[in-house]
Amino acid sequence: MAKAKRILKWQRDPEGMRLRILEAAKQEFATHGLAGARVDRIAAKAGANKRMLYYHVGKKDDLYLAVLEGAYEKIRVEERGLDLEHLDPPEAIERLIAFTWNYFIRNPEFLALLNTENLARARHLKRSTKVKSMHSPFVEMIRTVVTRGVQSGDFQVAVDPVQLYISIAALCFFYLSNSATLSVIFGRDLLTKQAKDERLEHMVSLVLAALTGKSAAAFAKDKTPRLRAPAHSSV
Repeated sequence: MAKAKRILKWQRDPEGMRLRILEAAKQEFATHGLAGARVDRIAAKAGANKRMLYYHVGKKDDLYLAVLEGAYEKIRVEERGLDLEHLDPPEAIERLIAFTWNYFIRNPEFLALLNTENLARARHLKRSTKVKSMHSPFVEMIRTVVTRGVQSGDFQVAVDPVQLYISIAALCFFYLSNSATLSVIFGRDLLTKQAKDERLEHMVSLVLAALTGKSAAAFAKDKTPRLRAPAHSSV
């Protein structure tokens, strides 16, 4: 009886079933990686069975690629809503940095998926027919902001928008993906609210200093120097 009800629900709401499968698969792949993920667990979490899963998405590798494409689509859709085109260039860059930082914090499974696919040398992503087209408008959006900044005199150099975004993402990604080891090494908890707020301010200052040619100190909200004693100092 229960099986019959699940099949009926699947037939009435095929798109809803596909979305539940993809969400369950995202959590499974983020937690266990591609090699450790199990289709049985994904199906059970989605309230489906293997036949439904294969019908909606395909085999395990196809499911993994669909999850990757969905993860990239989600962040690109939210980035398009930032309205960067209508902000002053420095404010637009600051908003992009803040969004990227907070998105990574809110979506740790996205970072986990990126780690997994990089370990696989992007083997699955290379099969995607969607990912490159998702990123072209995003790159052009950044290029437009940088061009406006140069024309207005806010920015000194028209940097490559791809390089700029990679730098922003790297500043966010490395800190978060390595926070456990870095916290131990430097003797401070890098994931407290204060630490994360300081990190965001530091990233904004660095990037805007590079674009404007001004000192990073010019963009610090708190002008008081924050030099800290070494972790093992008795001071």
